[in-house]
Amino acid sequence: MQRKIPCCIYRGGTSKGVFFHDRNLPARKNTRDRVILAVFGSPDVRQIDGLGGADSLTSKTAIIGPPTIEGADVDYTFGQVSITAPLVDYGSNCGNISSAVGPFAIEEGLVKATDPLTRVRIYNTNSRKIIVAEVPTDGGCPVMEGEYAISGVPGTGAKITLDFVDSGGAVTGRLLPTGNRRDTIDLGPLGTFEVSLVDAATAVVFVKAQDLGLEGTEGPSRINSDDHLLRVLEAIRGAAAVMTGKVKEASDAVSKSPSVPKVAFVAPPASYETVAGEAVNESEIDLVSRIMSMQKAHKAYAVTGAICTAAAAAIEGTVVNEVLRLTPGKEVRIGHAGGTIAVETQVEVRGSEIVLMRSALGRTARRIMEGFVYVPEKVFAD
Repeated sequence: MQRKIPCCIYRGGTSKGVFFHDRNLPARKNTRDRVILAVFGSPDVRQIDGLGGADSLTSKTAIIGPPTIEGADVDYTFGQVSITAPLVDYGSNCGNISSAVGPFAIEEGLVKATDPLTRVRIYNTNSRKIIVAEVPTDGGCPVMEGEYAISGVPGTGAKITLDFVDSGGAVTGRLLPTGNRRDTIDLGPLGTFEVSLVDAATAVVFVKAQDLGLEGTEGPSRINSDDHLLRVLEAIRGAAAVMTGKVKEASDAVSKSPSVPKVAFVAPPASYETVAGEAVNESEIDLVSRIMSMQKAHKAYAVTGAICTAAAAAIEGTVVNEVLRLTPGKEVRIGHAGGTIAVETQVEVRGSEIVLMRSALGRTARRIMEGFVYVPEKVFAD
């Protein structure tokens, strides 16, 4: 016997996820997580028995429900579904998936469209922050076609602007979790590294590419084939997980908090080729960065990671600010493995406090499928 659960599949930015109404999933967390794992076919490196795409960028879920705080239109909970372990990680948000929440809310009748632009105030339960999505609409429905292009997604679509309101301290409660613009992580025989821990939309530990013996323009295949490099990056991330209070022991980071904090390495602008073989000229960007996703190199760049990178770039004294070559304008342009991403950011210094005033960027999203997913009855048994 199997139960059928209503769901939709959306592409949001450079990610893809299965979207559920909160009311259609079990209320008990343990049962809900088992159901979600079954939906994706996890744990299994191929996810052959579910909807997962055997990639961290396509093994994501969004759970949408009525708002639980004043001023929000919907609640949104993001889950990173592990491919290799029986774990749904709710430790942080996904900015790419966030871009599809507005269209979902409108198409599912949770928010009434106000043509030609509908603002959806989304309460992200992971970060306990508001995201304002500006969704182009026509005839009460989201517009999907347009001329806006994002790196890592073929073709163009309608631009959805996301403003991550007051996103500083989304994971730890502080824009600078340790209170420092730089910290030193001593990994013994693996080396000692100068890092910056920043928390804006998500928590990221940044290290300079040159300190890892890298140029900064390496592609995912080069990074993922270097076992020593992967071990060093995860060790840095594990130490940062302890520093941010996510785990007590660095060795627990993979099993208990695999997605947050993230780890990224940065370098000054340089020309390179993307994973698709397209040229990125150093004049088009203000820095290069590569970010990890679930212990593997991201094929593009996490949106929340981009928000955090831009915020770190705007804070003098961080390792990100050190490599920055900023051109006139309000955007920080990041060169990543899949192309470029630009973030509008504004930081203010108020005495001893640094305040992130604005973090906004454009994405596209599209509904791909709607229907039912079937889950074996035994999964629901407590």
